[in-house]
Order: sequence, then C-alpha cells, then structure tokens
Amino acid sequence: MDNSVFTEKESLQTNAGPPRKWRSNLVDWIKALIIAMVIVVLLQTYVFNLSKVKGESMQPTLHEQDRLFVDKIVYAFAKPKRGEVVILRDPSPDVGKQYLVKRVVAIPGDELQISNHQLIVNGVVQSESYTNTGIEDNKPFHLTLQVDEYFVMGDNRHHEKSKDSRRFGPVHSSDIIGRADMIVWPLSNFRWL
Repeated sequence: MDNSVFTEKESLQTNAGPPRKWRSNLVDWIKALIIAMVIVVLLQTYVFNLSKVKGESMQPTLHEQDRLFVDKIVYAFAKPKRGEVVILRDPSPDVGKQYLVKRVVAIPGDELQISNHQLIVNGVVQSESYTNTGIEDNKPFHLTLQVDEYFVMGDNRHHEKSKDSRRFGPVHSSDIIGRADMIVWPLSNFRWL
C-alpha cells in the first residue's frame, strides 16, 4: 500500500519535469533569436546591406529592381576610386532620407570638365565603357574638386535621366555610405560591379 503512494508521487514528479524543460528551451530560443537579430542589425548598419535600385539613372549598368550587395565598411579603410559604384545620401536640400546609387567619375584634386558631350578629367577624355551614350545635357562645366569632394554621375547620360553632381554639385565623402560590389538579384543579372 505504501508502495503505491510512492509510485503516484514519482509519477507526479515525472510529469512536472518536461514543462520546465520546455520553458527553459523556449527561453533559450528567444535569447538566440534576439542575439541573431541584434547581429543582423549591427551588420546591416555598419558592415553591409542589400539595396534595391529605383529608377533608370544607372542604366545600362543597373536596372529597376536590381538588388545590390553594398559594402559599408570599405571606406573606413580606403577612399572611393574613380569608376566605383557608390551609395550616397541625396545631398539635395528638398529631400528627406533618400539614397542614390551613382558612379564616382572624379576624386579629390581632380580637374573636371564636361565639353562636347564628353567627360574630361585632368585634361584626359574619359573612355566610359559602362555607358552607351555621350552626355546629352551638354552644359559647359568646369571645376576642381577640393579635399574630400567627389563628383558622381549616373551611367544613363541621356538628358535629365540622372540626378547627380551635375545638378547638386560635388559630394562630400561623409555622404558616401558604401560601395556597391555586386548585383545579387535577379540571378540572371548576378555579377560583380
């Protein structure tokens, strides 16, 4: 008779065990998810992110809805170079928090000129294989970039198809937030830039 009472207590203790273990596992899963989310946010804020192309200003290189892998840490160790595709804060005063994707065509100290539908940097006409037309809005343009100033343009050089440094002037290095390294989507367009 005493033996049966002991068996009931033992039975109760056995049933009480798993719910505690289940709760403990749930807490562990929640902690792991929170840590993973914090890591993802930190990586996207400071190291890399994926950006979606809007508009036609970078055609023929980039197209509407292309997804870009953006390296956000590279410019902590190096300066942007001519020819790199960058993501920058729109410096126009009339916009909120908008970003642009453009190509660096001139760097600090460069003398830049637009003449006869051509881009001339430091007296040399630039061979721009990434664009399929000359500069159509052929307003004479001449300037020398100061320290930490960059001149950026869209690859689409048709008249008024790109909002770039021709409209808002040189971009300060602090406005450049990363380098677009590759197109990751759609897979048919996957390639390094």
